[in-house]
Amino acid sequence: MSNPLYAIDSTAFRFINGELANPVLDAVMPFVTDVHNFYIPYALLFILLLWKGKARGRWCALLLAVTVLATDPISSRVIKELVMRVRPCSALDAVRLLAPCGGGKSFPSSHAVNNFAAAVVIGYFYRRAFPWALAVAAVIALSRVYIGVHYPGDILGGAAIGTGMALLVIWCWKRLRDAWGRRWGARRDDSGGAGEWPEGAAGAESPKR
Repeated sequence: MSNPLYAIDSTAFRFINGELANPVLDAVMPFVTDVHNFYIPYALLFILLLWKGKARGRWCALLLAVTVLATDPISSRVIKELVMRVRPCSALDAVRLLAPCGGGKSFPSSHAVNNFAAAVVIGYFYRRAFPWALAVAAVIALSRVYIGVHYPGDILGGAAIGTGMALLVIWCWKRLRDAWGRRWGARRDDSGGAGEWPEGAAGAESPKR
C-alpha cells in the first residue's frame, strides 16, 4: 500500500512488535491479552460493586454491563465487517506472532473498544479509580500490537470508539435518570409530598466524584 497513514501504522507496528521485544514482555503480554485470564477479576469486581457499592456501585455495574454488551457486538460484527482491514499477522512478513492470528478483521481492536469503554464508565462513577482503569485498558490494548495481531491504529481507533460509546451510554442514562427524577417528583407533589425516593432510584443520588 502507498497510503502514508498505513506506512506510519506499519512502521509503528514493527517497532512495538519487533524493536520492543524482550523475554519479560514475551511472557507477560500473551497472558495479558487473553481475556479468559480476566474473567474471575471482572466477575469479582462486578460482585463487589453490587454488594458493597451501594446505589453508586449498582449503577456503575449496570452501566458497565450495558456498555460492554453494546460495544462488543458493534465493534466485532458491525464496524470490523464494514472496514474489512486485514490483520498485520496476515498482511505483513516476518511478524513476531505470540498468539494465534485468528480469522477476524483488524480494525478496530475489540479489546481496546471494550476496555476503554469500561474504563470511562468506571471513571465516571469513581474518579480516583479512573487512572488505574485507563492504565489497565492501555496495557491490554498495547498487548494486541506486541503479540502481532493488531496495528497501533486499530488500538487508537478502538480506544476512541469505546470512549465515545461509553460517553453515549452515560449521557442516555443521565437523561433517563433526570426524566425519572422529574416524574417521581411529580408523583410526590400529586400525593401531597408523601413518600420518599426508593433506595438507588434514578435521580435520587448523583455519583460522588
